[in-house]
Amino acid sequence: MDHGFVRISGEDAVPARLRGGVVAIGNFDGIHRGHQAVLERALEEARHRGVPALVLTFEPHPRKVFRPDVPLFVLTPPHVKARLIEALGFDAVIERPFTREFSGLSAEEFVTAILQDQLGISHAVTGFDFHFGKNRQGGPAFLMASGERHGFGVTLVDPFRDEGAEIISSSRIRELLSEGDAAEAAGLLGYRFTVEAEVVGGARLGRTLGFPTANMRLSPDFALKEGIYAVRFRRGDGTLHDGVASFGRRPTVDDHGAPLLETFVFDLSGDLYGEVASVSFFGYLRGEVKFEGLDALVAQMKRDEMEAGALLSGVRPHSELDRAIAF
Repeated sequence: MDHGFVRISGEDAVPARLRGGVVAIGNFDGIHRGHQAVLERALEEARHRGVPALVLTFEPHPRKVFRPDVPLFVLTPPHVKARLIEALGFDAVIERPFTREFSGLSAEEFVTAILQDQLGISHAVTGFDFHFGKNRQGGPAFLMASGERHGFGVTLVDPFRDEGAEIISSSRIRELLSEGDAAEAAGLLGYRFTVEAEVVGGARLGRTLGFPTANMRLSPDFALKEGIYAVRFRRGDGTLHDGVASFGRRPTVDDHGAPLLETFVFDLSGDLYGEVASVSFFGYLRGEVKFEGLDALVAQMKRDEMEAGALLSGVRPHSELDRAIAF
């Protein structure tokens, strides 16, 4: 019987039907192609065994706990990460709270309390460099030895390299997005970079100019390069629309505003306020410019619309995950 995807937060008990599964373990910020190599190996192992496929991840990102004063551009906040994990075909994601207290668990306590008692796993899949427990004392060798003691198997996945033989990492992707290179980032992610948020009210200037926008407030640490992008906008009901999005501080009308994502959605009218929607980034069109007046701004917006339409008309999905998210 299909019970559907489950998102388990905190220390909630895992349903009995999910115990005995195969678990992929990691932070997985970005769910990029390197992460997908680990995740797909876990899915294969679960199918082979005929057991549930689970992902164990940690929220917030450990860097936010150990270095709270240093901003971190999180590529996939929990709700987006869960959506991607579900699209890959997993049965559940377990979002374990990461605190200083949790980081003080010994490696053996982690194995016993989480993998054995909470999840009751039959097999674990991790990347080659996964470390856990106090002072990162648990590594691949420790995990394999623990599996022998506790009765679960372990698979370690080698680092995944791109076509240029470079290891794919979340930090590389953050850097590309901070430079506005959404297309290159998509090549490493294996899908178009996507954000999800509630549509909020704005100044309604776009509506008066003939370009009504769906506005989203994103995390203060969201470090995408400010500018204009060709995007796809997915409404809460699943319908997909091409569009142009502006991310930045709106220098022509409000030079002191907080960064905002404003999407002009093609062929869509009506009130979107309160909807949770997603925006997938396909290409960077230009930087923000302060125009002399609104007429010049409108003329440029019309050019942006044409350029975005041309770019989006020729795109193809990078993968089945990309197809599920942005097509």
